[in-house]
Amino acid sequence: QVQLVESGGGLVQPGGSLRLSCAASGCILTINAMGWYRQAPGKARELVAGIRSVGSINYADFVKGRFAISRDNAKKTVYLQMNSLKPEDTAVYYCNADIMSRGSSYYESYWGQGTQVTVSS
Repeated sequence: QVQLVESGGGLVQPGGSLRLSCAASGCILTINAMGWYRQAPGKARELVAGIRSVGSINYADFVKGRFAISRDNAKKTVYLQMNSLKPEDTAVYYCNADIMSRGSSYYESYWGQGTQVTVSS
């Protein structure tokens, strides 16, 4: 069984910062891309940032210059540092990873349970 567990969400004032973490566990052989998505009430889930195993990174335009994604391959963990938060960043943030399990020969996409981020004064 493979699991992704997120942490670090919460309530923050506009202009504040939060750091999200997502740790993968289970019978993992290798992890390719890892990323963060978000879903606000009444809206579709959207990509926030992604990072590949070789380190290439992409960001959604709406977070460029404010958010930073990173990963620790030894810990099987991906992070999202969120600065200069705005009320419109309020959403449930989901971790996603493409993982090859032990005994498998292909990657599967896994999702975390989500963590709420609320930006409000």
